[in-house]
Amino acid sequence: MSRPKRSSDRDTRAGFRTEGRDCTTAVPQGLLKAARKSGQLNLSGRNLSEVPQCVWRINLDVPEEANQNLSFGATERWWEQTELTKLIISNNKLESLTDDLRFLPALTVLDIHDNQLTSLPSAIRELENLQKLNVSHNKLKMVPEEIAHLRNLKSLYLQHNELTCIPEGFEQLFNLEDLDLSSNCLTTVPAVFSSLTSLVRLNLSSNQLKSLPAEICGMKRLKHLDCNSNLLETIPSELADMESLELLYLRRNKLRSLPEFSSCRLLKELHVGENQIETLGTEHLKHLTSVLVLDLRDNKLKSIPDEIALLQSLERLDLSNNDISSLPYLLGNLHLKFLALDGNPLRTIRREIINKGTQEVLKYLRSKIRDDGPIQSDSVTETAMTLPSESRVNVHAITTLKILDYSAKQTALIPDEVFDAVKGSIVTSVNFSKNQLCEIPKRNNFLNSLPEEMESLIKLQMINLSFNRFKILPEVLYRIPTLETILISNNQVGSVDPQRMRMMENLTTLDLQNNDLLQIPPELGNCVNLRTLLLDGNPFRVPRAAILMKGTAAILEYLRDRIPA
Repeated sequence: MSRPKRSSDRDTRAGFRTEGRDCTTAVPQGLLKAARKSGQLNLSGRNLSEVPQCVWRINLDVPEEANQNLSFGATERWWEQTELTKLIISNNKLESLTDDLRFLPALTVLDIHDNQLTSLPSAIRELENLQKLNVSHNKLKMVPEEIAHLRNLKSLYLQHNELTCIPEGFEQLFNLEDLDLSSNCLTTVPAVFSSLTSLVRLNLSSNQLKSLPAEICGMKRLKHLDCNSNLLETIPSELADMESLELLYLRRNKLRSLPEFSSCRLLKELHVGENQIETLGTEHLKHLTSVLVLDLRDNKLKSIPDEIALLQSLERLDLSNNDISSLPYLLGNLHLKFLALDGNPLRTIRREIINKGTQEVLKYLRSKIRDDGPIQSDSVTETAMTLPSESRVNVHAITTLKILDYSAKQTALIPDEVFDAVKGSIVTSVNFSKNQLCEIPKRNNFLNSLPEEMESLIKLQMINLSFNRFKILPEVLYRIPTLETILISNNQVGSVDPQRMRMMENLTTLDLQNNDLLQIPPELGNCVNLRTLLLDGNPFRVPRAAILMKGTAAILEYLRDRIPA
């Protein structure tokens, strides 16, 4: 019978050599024994200046306990080992690793952060099963090209080193999902990074980058991009095409302007504080419909446009330390939880109001909303004492923001001149809330139905039906495919049709808070385009509050898991 071929990588003395006693002083036998069973070995914080040979050879040499146990019937079956898959040797004093690293080909996790490594051995290329490599907080000046052979690598942490460039072949890490290169000395990002199409998180903060390559838009799955604390003066316009981007950090750079975010419909947080941005226009805001956090602190902004009112999902807005002297009153219509205004020369809001906090500021702004259009009744002349219920139509909001706002008038009838003010303008949002309407004017409040004619509103993107008396989601809404936002909180809605809602491919925001929903249909979880689903304040028992607090993605996943097979 022929003998099996011996692997060239394995030591010819393997099986005859026992562990040296000098090794046991650095690594307790109990740890090695447990590692052979679990496949995991943690040697962090042991003041090691080199990795003992018994660690590299843990699956090659005969363990010491074999000398005390030679019976095949023994309970301790030392010859039945699990290959080492996880090795942690962080927080030591290692200055180098040897090529003996190749003796651990089954490793999926190698954590060597917080050492004094200046290089990595070329043998690292042989760790073909490696999925996570943490070499952060060392003294690496370069990364070996051999790292490009780690095709199964998903997480690579290289932060806090001394890297000045990224090696060729890096783009071959096709499965990489998480890459941290922060706190190094990088001056450029290679265009070939666009090949990292599986990347979800990229951290480039605290380097010396002056620009980003336009090709970065090729990272179609990227959700988290951190470029804080660099020397960026501009952002490539192509960044606006990154459809999956959810978190964008650009603090502490030298930016003077922002790109349009035309395709960043999923962007939830935009941090551009501590730059030199002087203007914020309609083009910068009109696509940020999903943004929850907007950080503009420590810039040179002199004004905030009325278009800020388009950010209906916004919860936190930081405008501190700019040159803003006044705020748009329409800002008061947002449902902000936090508004920072310190360090601005505001003249239109008294300091005592600002000191009372966000809600008082918003309340004040709402009370000051005045329309600057030419429409007003012949018998009513607007003065400084004009009540909100007597104010004019905001023509600027109609022409610029495409918003028709005639809210808080306490009227039972919308006057014809309101519709005359629209004329030939395209309107995508209508706000008739906080009135006493009982029907939709033909030419919101006690409404309990909508007319079928609304189906002809082929460009309608947002509808606010909050604080009415609807018992179901109006049928006609299911037939308006352009709808992106439905706000129907504080009604009496008892059911929704998940099958028809799934057909509303543009719907990203659905607010059903404070209604009479006794149950949430599991099929609603198939509405994967929803980015904001609000269900608080309903009498259903599941999903529980703990699930609701995790956000829309968690709610949808929970519902999908409950769909009957």
